[in-house]
Amino acid sequence: MTERLRIMGIDPGTNYMGYGIIEIEGNVPHAVVIGEIDMHRIKDPYEKLRYIFDRVRALVEEYRPSEVAFESPFFGENVQSMLKLGRAQGVAIAAALSLQVGITEYAPMRIKQAITGRGSASKEQVAQMINSILHTDYRPRKLDATDGMAVALCHFFTTANPITQAMGGARRKGLGGDLKARRGSRSWESFVQSNPDRVKD
Repeated sequence: MTERLRIMGIDPGTNYMGYGIIEIEGNVPHAVVIGEIDMHRIKDPYEKLRYIFDRVRALVEEYRPSEVAFESPFFGENVQSMLKLGRAQGVAIAAALSLQVGITEYAPMRIKQAITGRGSASKEQVAQMINSILHTDYRPRKLDATDGMAVALCHFFTTANPITQAMGGARRKGLGGDLKARRGSRSWESFVQSNPDRVKD
């Protein structure tokens, strides 16, 4: 029996961390689970990081994805908020890596383009397209959950879609390819490199 590929997508956050898992059968994605890790009642920042690590690790152990894709943080004016978000994402990545799972990151604009065809799409539009693509009727309390599922689908479209592979770079660009995504959205890493004076140890 052929083992089916599972991809987990995670939308990092400091209060809610959305996730979604898809299973690929015959090159068609099917929804496995969708949800969010709720941390908004945890006040201690280090306890929150521990909780993120434990929950992400538990989800990976339970559903056994072969790959985990993350939305990469983009910088804003509030450096402290970005530091907190970067820590949350880093801990989630560490949890997946501790179980020897492959990791990929995608810029927010690239994910939106992959799902809706527009890098400026709203969370509501992304959620609507998720339901259309997966033939589901998800109505989560928080749109972080559908954002997490969008990350998983973005990874699938980028790496496994036969149409993408057949049409090459032009099609990948339409799905939120590297060049367009990098122009439209800057990651936390690039922000740190460009603004070392704004980040304190």
